[in-house]
Amino acid sequence: MSWLSDDDDEEAYSEYDESSARVRPNPKGNRPRTKTRPEHDDAVIGRVLAVDRGRYTLMVDEGTPQEHQLTAARASELRKQAVVTGDRVDVVGDVSGAEGSLGRIVRIRQRVTLLRRSADDTDAVERVIVANADQMMIVVAAANPEPRIRLVDRYLVAAYDAGISPMLCVTKTDLADPSAFLDNFAGLDLPVFVSAQGAMPVADIAAALVGHDTVAVGHSGVGKSTLVNALVPGADRAIGRVNEVTGRGRHTSSSTVSLRVRTADGTGWVIDTPGVRSFGLGHIDTANILRSFTDLDEIAKRCPRGCTHLPDAPDCAIVDAVAAGELGDRGRARLDSLQRLLKTFAPSRSRASD
Repeated sequence: MSWLSDDDDEEAYSEYDESSARVRPNPKGNRPRTKTRPEHDDAVIGRVLAVDRGRYTLMVDEGTPQEHQLTAARASELRKQAVVTGDRVDVVGDVSGAEGSLGRIVRIRQRVTLLRRSADDTDAVERVIVANADQMMIVVAAANPEPRIRLVDRYLVAAYDAGISPMLCVTKTDLADPSAFLDNFAGLDLPVFVSAQGAMPVADIAAALVGHDTVAVGHSGVGKSTLVNALVPGADRAIGRVNEVTGRGRHTSSSTVSLRVRTADGTGWVIDTPGVRSFGLGHIDTANILRSFTDLDEIAKRCPRGCTHLPDAPDCAIVDAVAAGELGDRGRARLDSLQRLLKTFAPSRSRASD
């Protein structure tokens, strides 16, 4: 039996009633949070030319009279996505390119290719070098520094894995004859440009770049930036020297930059990258290497499952076909090139800097 009246009972328990509690207003407004993002229908398409400490140099309205460059930052919703040189992006905000203006990258368009490398062969974490390149220009010196077959092999593997067509440029042939070095790649469908009396065939190389996005790679000190400066007058890419004691090149170009190559027949893009002394391939799918040897890939369909296509592989259809002369005079060279590239991933593979 309660000794409290109804009024007393309501007053006694009102302190436990949460319905009368005062709700603190949302300091950011009372609108509910949403994951819906604006469509940015007014975005314009830009090509990423360079990346520098969180700022991106873009070209918009490419190929039109309104073509111009601008600086942009990455939108917060892209903070977990890397934007790299060669990317095509959607940009909003101030896209005038006026001094002090800043656009905002809100989307990365679908990439056609990605050139990647890892710290070493055991590291599956990849670093994207450039996006949307369709050619790779491998620059190597005949001497000073000495050409490194294994490093060129690694460039080729990375190109084949990415679906990028490689080409080879040999500099400094006035210092040494590159014939023995080039014999290692005789079995490949690889365009080769060789300097004569110390001068590169710049016009021929430029013609090969028209209509393409070409990434230039090479060991430090091989003359890559010198070649890029010849292809793009006024580029002013830093040129390094080779250490006379170690024989190694000094890193000069510290950033990846897209530069336009102009010829009488059209234009193209060359993407200059910093010189490297190692090129890890921990992310590579070895099946992509074989696919680049289209004639051998067709024969490989007759191989037993799990065939490595190496010299000790039992019942390898490619090895048997070459021995039987099915591929003619170039068969042996083609097989040797394939096996050398595949050996990069053998259990006893060497370091990425070999």
